[in-house]
Amino acid sequence: MIVNLCISCAVFLPSYYKVGFQCLQGQLIYLIIPNLFFHLQEELRCDLSQFSASLKSYENTQNTSDTNLNKRTKSIYTPLELQFLEMKKQNKDAVLCVECGYKYRFFGEDAEIAAKELNIYCHQDHNFMTASIPSHRLFVHVRRLVAKGYKVGVIKQMETAALKAAGENKSSLFSRKLTALYTKSTLIGEDILFQINLVSDSNVEDVTTDVPDNYLLCICENGENLKDKKKGDIVIGITAIQPTTGEVIFDSFRDCASRSELESRVLRLQPVEMICPSSLSDRSEKLINSITSMRLRDDRIRIERMENLHFEYSRAFQLITDFYTKEVPGPQKLSVILSLDKPVICSLAAVITYLKEFNLERMLYNPSNFKQLSSETEYMTINGTTMKNLEIIQNQTDMKTKGSLLWVLDHTKTSFGRRRLKKWVTQPLMKCSEISARLDAVSEILLSESSVFGQIRNLLCKLPDVERGLCSVFHKKCSTQEFFLIVSTLSRLDLEIQALVPVIHSYVKTPLLQNALLEIPELLSPVKYYLKILDEEAAKTGDKTQLFKDLTDFPVIRKKKEEILGVLSKIQLHLLDIRKQIKNPSAEYVTVSGQEFMVEVKNSHKSSVPSDWVMVSSTKAVSRFHSPFIIENYRHLNQLREQLVLDCSAEWLRFLDRFSEHYHTVSKAVGHLATVDCLFSLAQVAKQGDYCRPTVQDNQQEIIIKNGRHPVIDALLGEQDQYVPNSTNLSGDGERVMIITGPNMGGKSSYIKQVALITVMAQIGSYVPAEEATVGIVDGIFTRMGAADNIYRGRSTFMEELTDTAEIIRKATSRSLVILDELGRGTSTHDGIAIAYATLEHFIRDVESLTLFVTHYPSVCELEKVYPDKVGNYHMAFLVNEGESAEQKGFDDEESPEFITFLYQITKGVSARSYGLNVAKLADIPEEILKKAAHKSKELEGILNMKRDRCWDRSCSTSLWVTWTVGLSAPSASLPMTPSCVVRLIHWREGMPSRGTLTRL
Repeated sequence: MIVNLCISCAVFLPSYYKVGFQCLQGQLIYLIIPNLFFHLQEELRCDLSQFSASLKSYENTQNTSDTNLNKRTKSIYTPLELQFLEMKKQNKDAVLCVECGYKYRFFGEDAEIAAKELNIYCHQDHNFMTASIPSHRLFVHVRRLVAKGYKVGVIKQMETAALKAAGENKSSLFSRKLTALYTKSTLIGEDILFQINLVSDSNVEDVTTDVPDNYLLCICENGENLKDKKKGDIVIGITAIQPTTGEVIFDSFRDCASRSELESRVLRLQPVEMICPSSLSDRSEKLINSITSMRLRDDRIRIERMENLHFEYSRAFQLITDFYTKEVPGPQKLSVILSLDKPVICSLAAVITYLKEFNLERMLYNPSNFKQLSSETEYMTINGTTMKNLEIIQNQTDMKTKGSLLWVLDHTKTSFGRRRLKKWVTQPLMKCSEISARLDAVSEILLSESSVFGQIRNLLCKLPDVERGLCSVFHKKCSTQEFFLIVSTLSRLDLEIQALVPVIHSYVKTPLLQNALLEIPELLSPVKYYLKILDEEAAKTGDKTQLFKDLTDFPVIRKKKEEILGVLSKIQLHLLDIRKQIKNPSAEYVTVSGQEFMVEVKNSHKSSVPSDWVMVSSTKAVSRFHSPFIIENYRHLNQLREQLVLDCSAEWLRFLDRFSEHYHTVSKAVGHLATVDCLFSLAQVAKQGDYCRPTVQDNQQEIIIKNGRHPVIDALLGEQDQYVPNSTNLSGDGERVMIITGPNMGGKSSYIKQVALITVMAQIGSYVPAEEATVGIVDGIFTRMGAADNIYRGRSTFMEELTDTAEIIRKATSRSLVILDELGRGTSTHDGIAIAYATLEHFIRDVESLTLFVTHYPSVCELEKVYPDKVGNYHMAFLVNEGESAEQKGFDDEESPEFITFLYQITKGVSARSYGLNVAKLADIPEEILKKAAHKSKELEGILNMKRDRCWDRSCSTSLWVTWTVGLSAPSASLPMTPSCVVRLIHWREGMPSRGTLTRL
């Protein structure tokens, strides 16, 4: 203000004052200003009021100038940019594709993302960076962006050129609207579907390509009390939905600090997207980070955060009440939902809120289709650790399906059958009657000589994914091509299975297979009606204006078509007037480059054309014209045609709505087809050599296998090499624990996995790779295998071992199969032996489960003497290789490492040594290191023998007691406390124990 005042005053000052004014700098102005006004009054005798007025006028001039400057520097947005900004405000977390004529454009940060991820050109245009893609490639680029983890929005023009020209806002911007949102779990709609050519049958194979599961999983935590929270225990509710298939799963469970229960469910479902509260517990966050870090970027789980208030029970209760009373009327539906556990209700409410963004909430309308994920009375427990260790659904090398149990069993012909088989594999049955029903069906397919089974199998070949297609129809997001493909396929299946009904009655005897096949025609009966309504050619080309054959049920379309015919007839009658005007009785309308109803006149006769006609185009020979009548009616015709397209699109959605009334019925038929496909797949497995039908018993605690083989290794070897079979005999009434020793790489881990996988296969209802097999129903398989730390969850290798072991101790029962592979190797020898011994005795004496225990600690084998009726010592057989002398290798006799030949045969007895130097040789460790290692091994062995002999001389074969508390042994308080395992060590022969680990009594 002072500066402005000085500038203003300078106008009225004499020259000598102006010189002084130019010298004003910094704080001097406060000293000069008073003198300035004094001289103005005394010497110039200026009227102060006039001066003030002049000063105010000058300041106003300056302010106006500043305002104009701001206007010039402020960004001026184009109408399209303003429209984009408005839509971006409402969808800040989405990459928006904006339809602009024949292309889709990205703006601002979205354009930079698109340029980076899609490898397209990005440039500055007005105020934003921009990039574009062709309209016909939209579905490709949407998929690519979604695969990278982005939420993608598609904004389309809601007006056509002709209708806009006829409207009131001719000069305004095209109206646009967000028509679809896509994420990894919500890829449904015409924009992202592959274009399907239905002309030839060969192309149908293109739509049978398998699409992985795309579960959306929502997690809600509920700490019941402060004590549980401090321990890390928490109650978790989950809701999982697969929008592309309509499957809805829920579960509620108490989890400990290790979050093993949550991990097992996440690994079983393998979601592509997760909804989480903005603040999860630290342990749950670490688990999710750990799981997502194991995947490549394109395969990584997308995490969607929602505010915590969306998970509050009061809010969730109100939302669900409104949803199931207003949007989905029916008190029974609401009562079913409200009977669920509170954490499940909260997670379900969050899912409803999220899916409403995508208009996919319709899948939640029918709560009777909701299924609980875990049921201890129906399915065998296979936690996440076991699923990884046994490689149930993917191998641990490259995380692919090949090399897993699912890969061995999967001979399905359909995508929906493959998904059903995956559920069977991850959820082995526990009811003997259900297992026998599957085995009976597989046996009938395998042994029957009737051709009906071959005919049924052929029906399943080259089928599109009708399960996903039906879901797309239900959401009203399918194209006419997809709908016709799905409906025509189902109609064909209906007719073909109906033709086989008499044969099925005669030759298919097993209830599971017969009931599934006979119910399909009845369930598919409504499909034929909808197929008859459609015009095949129009459906295949996507022409909705010609889609419906009979317009009786579509009065809006019929009326619009009548109006169009009226205009066309008037234009055709006008041709008579045109012929008279140009004196050419043979004149006809021509269409060139999409322009219709043009009158073509030779250039030599242009003089006959009326002056009010408009020339549209011309060549050297002819010119083409529109008469005023044609111009007016052609514009009206285009308006009617475009309105017809809009009306037909609206009627198409209503048509899909009517078909959706049969969605659950038709889906049940598809479920039967999936079951049939799975049974045929298991029958194909049974056809392989040396597979047998297992005997499954309900009340027996036993696993008896004669000459069993590892199903995956056996399949990988094929005919080039033969897998060495091994037998197993575990019984609750007899020997129920096998302690397995033997050389490294001798086949111990493969053997114990073999036993577990054969058990899983038997309870799935599959034949198994063995000569004979008898399996008592197992309620769970628990494994502790491998050695690796977990950086994301802050666990060392030993901590991982103990965490898994503690989980098994809590969960295993007398009907479980427990597999412990080299427990205790992550710590010192003495501590490792103590923990291994204590843990194994706990399972022998307290849990009484069927147990396979692999170890390199000979002292653990002493438990056979303590429990001779329950425990047996075994080892993997081998031969010491004496064919290569020490002199040939340059070793002294005393320092020569022993090398062995593996026999891979389970044999009774204990292996005294592990022959680790043999593995070192196979790994190409340098010979000088092997020589030094052999020398050191003999030296340590001599020292140990001396101590042992001294102990025996002093009669110190002492009984020792060991107390091991998992919580105290763990390096972190995050490992939950478990009951102390008190065991007795007999004939301690491994040297003196470390202090604090063993207590002599």
